[in-house]
Amino acid sequence: MTTEWKMQGEYLESCTCKGACPCVYLEAPTEGDCTAMVGWHIEKGHYGDVTLDDLNIAVALNSPGPMSEGNWKAVLYLDQRASEQQQEALGNVFGGKAGGHPELLASMIGEVLAVETQPIGFVVENGRRHLTIGDSHEANINAIEGQDGQDVTINNHPFAVAPGYSLVVAKSRSLRHQNHGLQMNLSERAALYSPFEYTGP
Repeated sequence: MTTEWKMQGEYLESCTCKGACPCVYLEAPTEGDCTAMVGWHIEKGHYGDVTLDDLNIAVALNSPGPMSEGNWKAVLYLDQRASEQQQEALGNVFGGKAGGHPELLASMIGEVLAVETQPIGFVVENGRRHLTIGDSHEANINAIEGQDGQDVTINNHPFAVAPGYSLVVAKSRSLRHQNHGLQMNLSERAALYSPFEYTGP
């Protein structure tokens, strides 16, 4: 029997591309490949009877070409605060075993380098998002200011982590990850964030 689940919250991504990331338009990354950190904060969620409220999850990945073409190498980080049941639920959803949009995202992964349990922080502030994984990995991003101080947004993009939502265009203050061969220590690179809502199966 398939488990019914639902979650909603905030997501961010920060990567090595310069300027606006072309991956959301199905184009090649600006550096030839794209190394990125993606994080989700689940404001409200459940997997069957297992509550997932206020948990975080993150992925570090490398895409050898356009992200939509797959063959990613990825490290999955599960929230250390989660119980064993919650970690299993998060692993099922974001590992692509439970259906919904995460199944499509997981199908892009060619090699899982590791699955780790770490302290994961996700700060949501006006115009800023900050993902931390353990003591040494982070994506700290600020929204780009548009006309009249409004957000710069991307709508109806063909490659979406959070379908149905407009992306806020941001820039990294810091993008750091040094683990399992995925190396980043950059700033002033492409970043995006938006709400998300996933349902399965």
